[in-house]
Amino acid sequence: MADPNEQQKQDLHKEEPFEEEPFQEDLYEEDLYEEDDSEEDLYEEDLYEEDDSEEESIQFEYSATITPGAAEMTELLGRGSIEILGLMPWSSNGTYLVQVTRGEDHAPAIYKPERGERPLWDFPGALWKREVATYELSRSLGFGSVPTTVARVSAPMGRGSLQAFVPALFSEHYFTLRDRSELAEQLKTLCALDLIANSADRKGGHCLIDEHNQIWAIDNGLSFHEEAKLRTVIWDFAGEPLPNRSAEAMQHLLETGLGAELVELLTPAEQQATLRRTQQVLAEGHFPFDRTGRSYPWPLV
Repeated sequence: MADPNEQQKQDLHKEEPFEEEPFQEDLYEEDLYEEDDSEEDLYEEDLYEEDDSEEESIQFEYSATITPGAAEMTELLGRGSIEILGLMPWSSNGTYLVQVTRGEDHAPAIYKPERGERPLWDFPGALWKREVATYELSRSLGFGSVPTTVARVSAPMGRGSLQAFVPALFSEHYFTLRDRSELAEQLKTLCALDLIANSADRKGGHCLIDEHNQIWAIDNGLSFHEEAKLRTVIWDFAGEPLPNRSAEAMQHLLETGLGAELVELLTPAEQQATLRRTQQVLAEGHFPFDRTGRSYPWPLV
């Protein structure tokens, strides 16, 4: 009998052959940013009409037998049955709250199907793969910054990412957390992760904290572009040295390679770019400054 996991891996990649292009050596090349007096909009304006109506929130009570970062969560998300509970409000792409069940185990999760993605003029598609890739990068580095995230081919709306739902304190975000000294190491770790992943959309609201003071990074789809795309709100550590733990993890990554999971999810050029970013950050030895003054996402939260 064929291994369903093996079939799922094969189904992740049904794309046209990728043609590699030269990689930009500098993470912060100023010539990548051109002046534009018009308001920046990542989405093709003529494809989607704005809806000013108030979106309804989903009413549900959090209940789970497995915590977001537990090892068992991978099995639950990867093999459990999926029930859609509702469309997440205020999401730019089709994002769904779902319930995942396998035997006696259950947990809510966030499902992002490929078919729900809006096309971007400056970013390749398949953002769901980048959600999974960011988790795999965090896991391989030992950072633990991203809730368990898996790729699902067999799902209600087709292939996409499935991420463990975090029961966070949703009134908190990066700008309420950055002055808490006990969280500094976690925030530095997340900053290091974003540098390597080339995060193009690290808003303040994408930094969650749970009741155990664990910081989680969500909404990681805009990442791993082969060109310099870093846009983040985490610039408070500019000039400070990398934590030893982060530096050691980066060095280990360079020595061992990206691993099979990341290789399956990224194009050859994206793999090469990821390793070059890691080399550059490690060589500089400190968190960078924003040379352009424009390396921020919008809105900030």
